Amino acid sequence: MAELEHWDSFYVIVGAAAGALIGLQFVVMTLIAENPPKRVAEANPVFATPTIVHFSLCLLVSALMSVPWESAVEAAWAWGLTGLGGFIYTLMVAARMRQQQAYMPDAEDWLFHALLPLCAYLFLGLSASCAQSHEHTALFGVGAATAALLFIGIHNSWDSVVFISTGQAEKKDPLNE
Repeated sequence: MAELEHWDSFYVIVGAAAGALIGLQFVVMTLIAENPPKRVAEANPVFATPTIVHFSLCLLVSALMSVPWESAVEAAWAWGLTGLGGFIYTLMVAARMRQQQAYMPDAEDWLFHALLPLCAYLFLGLSASCAQSHEHTALFGVGAATAALLFIGIHNSWDSVVFISTGQAEKKDPLNE
């Protein structure tokens, strides 16, 4: 799989970024835990945990793409199953978004917490289906999906930190209205 060798630097960068962002997210959560907003236990599985999952799957894909596979088809199985798992997980997150009452998501929340991750995981899964016949294109699909998940996670992390640090969590609590 000589084509994959051209991607080494990309996956080193993406994997390192994902790992660092996972660590940073843990630091932020530890700081927030000192003065948690009301109903955080209900909101975290919907808004915080998926961000860690997106970063973790970026790290996983980076690791998978660094394995010395015998063929592109073997690698495609691995990243395709990762995409399928992420897609199913994001459907569960979307269902939780509708059920939770701690925060009423707006259009941007639905876009970045449900629609864009679904598209990225679908793209990751679908790119596996064309790996045997269009290896070069499939590898660009994996790279695009992984980069998208990294940027989605960055957006969602920043959104959460700003929301909590500026006191918006107290203002938007439906129990206070």
